[in-house]
Amino acid sequence: MAIDYSRVPSPCYVIDEERLRKNLSLIKRIAEEADVEFILAFKGFAMWGVFGIVREYVSGAAASSLHEARLCFEEMGTRAHTYAPAYKEKDFPGIMRYSSHISFNSIAQYRKLYPLLKRCDFKISPGLRINPEFSEINIGLYNPCSPGSRLGITSDELSEGLPEGVEGLHFHVLFESDSYALEKVLKVVEKKFSRFFPYLRWINMGGGHLVTKEGYDTGHLVNILKDFRNKWGLKVILEPGSAFAWDTGELVATVEDVVENKGIKTAILDVSFTAHMPDCLEMPYKPAIIGAEEPGEGKYNYRMGGNSCLSGDFMGDWGFSKEILPGDRIIFRDMIHYTMVKTTTFNGVAHPSIGIWTKNGKFKLIRAFDYEDYKSRLS
Repeated sequence: MAIDYSRVPSPCYVIDEERLRKNLSLIKRIAEEADVEFILAFKGFAMWGVFGIVREYVSGAAASSLHEARLCFEEMGTRAHTYAPAYKEKDFPGIMRYSSHISFNSIAQYRKLYPLLKRCDFKISPGLRINPEFSEINIGLYNPCSPGSRLGITSDELSEGLPEGVEGLHFHVLFESDSYALEKVLKVVEKKFSRFFPYLRWINMGGGHLVTKEGYDTGHLVNILKDFRNKWGLKVILEPGSAFAWDTGELVATVEDVVENKGIKTAILDVSFTAHMPDCLEMPYKPAIIGAEEPGEGKYNYRMGGNSCLSGDFMGDWGFSKEILPGDRIIFRDMIHYTMVKTTTFNGVAHPSIGIWTKNGKFKLIRAFDYEDYKSRLS
């Protein structure tokens, strides 16, 4: 049942339970067919109010910090696969408490903290993040293999072999990619690191596998994963974030004013690009708006302006079939992954509420935000 946006408060992130379950079902099917493990990367989607649904399909999650690992432990009911560029020694006991696997970004960090792992009273599987120095990501902000990257250990750094106790390797060099990009990466990883595979238990192929995007060749993915697993005998783990929440919900906004300058009309909204949709400005990319098209002659053309005082808090342009007026709803599509996890309260702008459109056609408000949420982040 389609979302009735008139029943959703503004501003609000609203996730569609039916679309979420559709993504989860596909991910579960791929995992079963390929005999691999898919886990949810919290860095892309951490809406724990729907983890009860997520747990019906997958049982694990990937964390990048102590707080994410604790969220996994408390709300997913399992220990996390944890990786961070560096671990503070004072935080590491907590990291261990909430983790089943811990990957290290450097040999120095591994050697410093591995003695603590050995003294842990339950088994934690240690791994190293590797940098194959190959990626097809063309957005520098998201490319972990750019020259001089701080992320991961190169093959040359392992010329003397693996340190004692390493059980797995972890790479993450994809970004909203298809199975053919993964196939190319695997060839490089095999060439540079397969000499270590006989001594390992698992390999984590990271995130960026956009398996739920329309047109993704899931059959090809299953085949290359099965071939890799059969060839090397390693447990294979994938940890996408965006794929879980891809196109599962929207950001509902309202036009508060319309201003015009030099012939450019801007609709001022009750949401902010910099605070609530930061990837739009960071990548950058222009999100889709329901009912809007590319600007052109014969259409009513508008920019969308955020409600912060940042001059660049706007995006444009879109074409509408009718004039935009204060009070009109603007519905930004695909605003669940890499949105809520990156939002801020810059300027003290009101944070959008969070809700779910249930499979029986009802809106359920999960969280609303107020002044205390803003104040509690400051001192």
